[in-house]
Amino acid sequence: MSEYSSSSSCTTKKDLRFIDFKHLNGPNRWTYYPALEATVDIGELEDFPSDKISGFYERLSAWLPSLIEHRCSYGEQGGFLRRVKEGTWPCHILEHVTLELQNLAGMKGGFGRARETSARGVYHVVVSAWHAEITKTAMHFARELILTAMNFEQLSSPSYDIAGAVRKIRDMVDSLWLGPSTACIVEAAMARNIPIIRLLSKGNLVQLGYGNKCHHIWTAETDRTPAIAESISRDKDLTKTLLQSCGVPVPEGKIVSSAQEAWEAAEDIGLPVVIKPCDGNHGRGVFIELSKREEIESAYQIALSEGSEVLVEKYIAGTEHRLLIVGGNLVAATRGDSVSVIGDGHSTISELIESQINSDPRRGNTEDHPLNLIRLDSAAKMEIAHQGYDTDSVIPPGMEVLIQRNGNHAFDVTDEVHPSTASIASLAARIIGLDIAGIDLVVKDIACSLHEQGGAIVEVNAGPSLLMHIKPAVGTPRPVGQAIVENLFPVNDNGRIPIVGVTGSFGKTAVSYLIAKLLILSGKRTGLASSNGLYLDYRQIDKNDSANWTAANRTLMNPIAEAAVFENGFDTILSEGLAYDSCQVGVITNIDVSCHTGRNDIETTKQVFTVLRTQIDAVTPTAAALDDVEKNIILPTGAAILNAKDEMVIEIAELCHGEVIFFSSDPKSPVIAQHCTNGTGPTHNKRAVILRKNTVILITGTHELPLIKVSEISSQSSSQPNTQEIENILAAIAATWALGLEINLIRRGIETFGLNQQKFKPENQDPLINPHPQGIYL
Repeated sequence: MSEYSSSSSCTTKKDLRFIDFKHLNGPNRWTYYPALEATVDIGELEDFPSDKISGFYERLSAWLPSLIEHRCSYGEQGGFLRRVKEGTWPCHILEHVTLELQNLAGMKGGFGRARETSARGVYHVVVSAWHAEITKTAMHFARELILTAMNFEQLSSPSYDIAGAVRKIRDMVDSLWLGPSTACIVEAAMARNIPIIRLLSKGNLVQLGYGNKCHHIWTAETDRTPAIAESISRDKDLTKTLLQSCGVPVPEGKIVSSAQEAWEAAEDIGLPVVIKPCDGNHGRGVFIELSKREEIESAYQIALSEGSEVLVEKYIAGTEHRLLIVGGNLVAATRGDSVSVIGDGHSTISELIESQINSDPRRGNTEDHPLNLIRLDSAAKMEIAHQGYDTDSVIPPGMEVLIQRNGNHAFDVTDEVHPSTASIASLAARIIGLDIAGIDLVVKDIACSLHEQGGAIVEVNAGPSLLMHIKPAVGTPRPVGQAIVENLFPVNDNGRIPIVGVTGSFGKTAVSYLIAKLLILSGKRTGLASSNGLYLDYRQIDKNDSANWTAANRTLMNPIAEAAVFENGFDTILSEGLAYDSCQVGVITNIDVSCHTGRNDIETTKQVFTVLRTQIDAVTPTAAALDDVEKNIILPTGAAILNAKDEMVIEIAELCHGEVIFFSSDPKSPVIAQHCTNGTGPTHNKRAVILRKNTVILITGTHELPLIKVSEISSQSSSQPNTQEIENILAAIAATWALGLEINLIRRGIETFGLNQQKFKPENQDPLINPHPQGIYL
């Protein structure tokens, strides 16, 4: 009897009831990507496919017309709605509605499945889930929408607030998911096949890469952004001083401590002037081209409220531009947006702003809008007053009133920047010490030399917004995320360390232990997450069972880990998914179906197969297995290490996109004989590891290399090793051979601790075998 039978007893009313949620963080039995798996009881609705519910199709298609884009099993536009019309079950509909609500809220992801369990009316509904809480919320809204559309309460005019649901999900996306600047970098990294770890469930701190190959980003700052450089950029006066000392043109300026001093400084510098806070940002408290004493004194007070000190600068005629410098190179440039209204003789300035400016569909408060809405803040009111009006003034027909001098930098001018101006901007970034910098300069014509027209750099910004370059209001979007990723990860560097994943019914812990030992012996600082605990080299970090996603993820976050070995139990893969998106080596020791059935709704051999194949699905593909679009990605050749005595494991071998290396304690294994003589693999002759006459032999095609005799392998027991112990050793040898470890090193390691497969005991080892005796904490 299924475990769901008693808990479900199928409900006595027409409802969808969530029994359980699982967030599968990485590759899993359903997909390669993170997903939310919900167990759902539909009770009596098992007898009500969609074609039997009056008006359901019409309401669903009217409320969510964008479902027309879901192709479903028909593989064509409108395919899913066709299924609804012909008749499909509620959980299939729940899958698609959840995905569409996420999509409308700006959360990408198109994977979905709805599958029956062994209990009638109970299903697994699986959908893409880059953030578990967001997807769970979307699924709850989807349930409400579906039940309302079914209208079993016989309402005269059933309705559902789609806009409200999408708005609430979008609010979660804005609050919990990545901002646009971080997201464009992450997407560029994913395009390069660089792995991603989000370090906070809320916020923009992200790790690109694993272990000692990783880099951190936080919006548009990286772990190469010095804290000193960021502090300098916040101090506008210090920034100007450093730039001026190196010959970079900057406007003359002076820090002042009172409104009267601001006026006196303006007179000394020469009118008109600019007033701004020394340590402000986003243009707040900045006032341009001021000539009157009352304007300057008023601007001083507002600027002071936005920062700790106020700077008076010489006004530079021209338009403000933002140049984005990454790694010393100009990658994008935008021009500021000057905003005006034209009088009509009867509307006030406030009304003209709404009708002529804020009505522009490109303006809004979300990342989908490249232009901001214009608000009548203190700066705008002062600009209007500067021209002799207030916000309630009615402007004569045809008269233009300036509202904002330099607003959104939303007009791409990258291709127009004069080479000498680009060089000066690059120099400014280097002087301050920033790897990524937003250089603000004022110039009349960006296509002409800065010096020729008296232009100047007015600010250097750390962590600049990238949105203006990703989604300019006018012009070509620029691949700024790609530029940042390329600056962190040169060509041929994908941020990956060697990862070995080990699964199976028996021997996982011993095999994982032995592989880690051999990697340490090779000189790599190696993390091991196994049932016996969490280790880095020989230092035990956690004594608890660490064969789980959390422990593996801790290892991948460790910036000194040079390799990692993970024991992946059946239940862990089923309930959590793998901690990594791909591994260089995947090992399946053996499969005993009876060990895994009878719980977690796993009842059949096929279900066991589907879960354990996940480890091999995650093996890095060979270049030959990649399609033409992906062949520019540099990857090491992956390998599956499989037990040739196990029929199910042999079947899984057909699914591997990398090399397959079989191992067996049976020297006459027909599988290995056929494997090694049946042509060549994608990169070399096919390989295997066998035991013949008590000698471990490495086979490459028709070539054989004796490695070590069983009698030479160290053991703490006087008894002969059993078959399981021998197979554990063969699997570990095959895995480290696939990783490219030297044959002599493998032999030495196996001689030393081949059968001591329970715990790390560094105190019993010599310095060569324990090269890092102090260990490092994770």
